[in-house]
Amino acid sequence: MRKKIGLAMAVALVISVLGGAAAAHEQEDSSQVAAFEAIAANAAQNSDAPRSEQPCVRGYAGEFPCSNIDMLSMVPSADLGATFVNDIWGWTDPETGIDYALVGASEGTIFVDISVPKHPWVVGILPTASTEGGEFWRDIKVYADHAFVVSEFDNHPMQVFDLTELRGVTSHTVFADTAQYFGPEGLEIEHAHNLNINTDIGHAYIVGTDTFEGGLHIVDITDPANPTFAGGFADHGYSHDTQCVQYRGPDADYHGRSLCFSSNATFDDTPFFNTLSIVDVTDPANPVGISNTDYPNDGYSHQGWLTPDQRYFLHNDELDELFFGVNTTTRIFDVSDLDNPTLVSTVAHNTTAIGHNAYTEGRYLLASNYTAGLRIFRADRAGDGALPEVAYFDVYPENDDPSFEGGTWSNYPYFSQRGVVAVSSMDRGLFILQPRLRSRSGR
Repeated sequence: MRKKIGLAMAVALVISVLGGAAAAHEQEDSSQVAAFEAIAANAAQNSDAPRSEQPCVRGYAGEFPCSNIDMLSMVPSADLGATFVNDIWGWTDPETGIDYALVGASEGTIFVDISVPKHPWVVGILPTASTEGGEFWRDIKVYADHAFVVSEFDNHPMQVFDLTELRGVTSHTVFADTAQYFGPEGLEIEHAHNLNINTDIGHAYIVGTDTFEGGLHIVDITDPANPTFAGGFADHGYSHDTQCVQYRGPDADYHGRSLCFSSNATFDDTPFFNTLSIVDVTDPANPVGISNTDYPNDGYSHQGWLTPDQRYFLHNDELDELFFGVNTTTRIFDVSDLDNPTLVSTVAHNTTAIGHNAYTEGRYLLASNYTAGLRIFRADRAGDGALPEVAYFDVYPENDDPSFEGGTWSNYPYFSQRGVVAVSSMDRGLFILQPRLRSRSGR
């Protein structure tokens, strides 16, 4: 099987083969892994950040620069029991109504009850399934009251955890896996960078593995405790992240189909080929590539999310800021013709940080941009080629450098408590924030 090329290796590869702008930025810290390891080594120090409610007043909430976002609470890394915090997702218990933040850390997946967002408490941890080799970050998604967790640690399967086990817990608890998915013989999941779930049909899409050239590894999770292999897709190369949906957008040719929109890179060429990949996975045993679209000034195709009407895909490249000296950048792809997506706008924001994970919720795009913190933009202006910024909360006040030295990895804005957003900070822990915005639904 073909070994994946991770981001740290990709950085070294691109610097070695690109001239011009990339060479001009060789002095920047080009090793993501080394930067992350430094964060992990120093995380126990945390900061002097207040843990309690801090409204945004005159541009600050405590020590944190802000605009139109209040801090409801903060859980430091030490209180989480984490040395490094990475991805985050959430779950609302349909029986109790309790909102939980599911926090990815080096040590495992940490469950935090935020039903009283000004007073969150750590319920417990699902320990990592491996600590062997590889990298220590993980990704989490939820389907049918179960969490599905992958990690880049070596020999780490997809963990499955029944979230209803959180009910009634009154003290910190160490939980056990409900199930593990390794994949069929010859297609074992040795590690994975990410996963996404089409919750309409109960299929998980694991990406960044040693299978299918790092592309889509499809798992049927309709019976969550018994995941089964369903298929895979390798033709568009390595997928760093993906969003898979039941399509209801403007392209009538694909109505009702299961589609994946992936941030891809093919490493066969030098420099490698960064793209937006669109694949029809309606028949998971026989996926069909629809389009694979490249773009200029590419560094490392990282992640993106559809607008609610599925007309636009808002895309982040993780290394363009570092290699080309541009401001934090989001690309707007018009995907109304899925066979021929077009890049309609490259939006340069007013920060210099590296762009990372971003999600649309109603009329807004909520972006976790490393050292620049949580930034919120008007996604409903994408059709105009614009993404005006309307709010921010900088969880890393030290600087706004295009580096991996600290800041936010991701955010989760889909809790039952409207207006509450959980933000993961690699070096500080978990932030519970409340933007002061008009209805996110647009109503």
